[in-house]
Amino acid sequence: MNYAVVTGTSKGLGESIAKLLMQAAFHVIGIARNGNEGLENADLPGEYTHYQADLSNIDQTRKVFEQIIGDLKEKQDIESLHLVQNAALINPIEQAGKQDPTLIEQHMNVNLVSPMVITNLWLDSWQDQSIPLVLVHVTSGAADRSVYGWTAYCASKAGLNRFTRTVALEQEELNTGNKVFLFDPSIMDTEMQGEIRSANPSQFIDVENFRNYQTNKQLRSTDVVAKVLVDRLLDESTIENGEYYSVKDVFK
Repeated sequence: MNYAVVTGTSKGLGESIAKLLMQAAFHVIGIARNGNEGLENADLPGEYTHYQADLSNIDQTRKVFEQIIGDLKEKQDIESLHLVQNAALINPIEQAGKQDPTLIEQHMNVNLVSPMVITNLWLDSWQDQSIPLVLVHVTSGAADRSVYGWTAYCASKAGLNRFTRTVALEQEELNTGNKVFLFDPSIMDTEMQGEIRSANPSQFIDVENFRNYQTNKQLRSTDVVAKVLVDRLLDESTIENGEYYSVKDVFK
């Protein structure tokens, strides 16, 4: 059996990734604050198991992943393990100097600290097993450019990119056979986009551009974007350690 752990499966891209992996007969383990009855009751070749966790709470995140790893180690049929760290926050959308420190902490925990903690725990827990590991971190073009009002988001995604590439370098040098890469979904029709469009221009000066993306029907569906990633995951031979793979590589 092929297993995939996916964060942020309650909605959006995470839900779409989980569904497509289940269609490919994966047993998907989803992590989110809220469950997903559609995935839990889906009539698909694969299965879905949900674990509740708030990824902004690092101690809770660690304990949930320790439980997941413990449950997986009782399985006798693991052929491969995929880890898709998709969960992310966009808020606070605001200039530096006007942000709520609590929101900054929550943001960085979900977007950067949790992926670092989870990756560390994941690699450590399976290093004595002969199971190929594939890890993907969902990133953003905002990691490589400054966006007014997105100080937290730009910083967290930039940090995630450098972390991922450094982990990939280490895995390559250690000759583990594990693969770690980045996936950029670009702009999608998600609740996060709704949060962006609702921002005040004084907080986010590019808000009108994002409103136009919806008006002009430029937002891809999460199912379309997820298929790009899942197709890549199903063809592991094409994955290179530390690569930056974008939906734009497919939709030029």
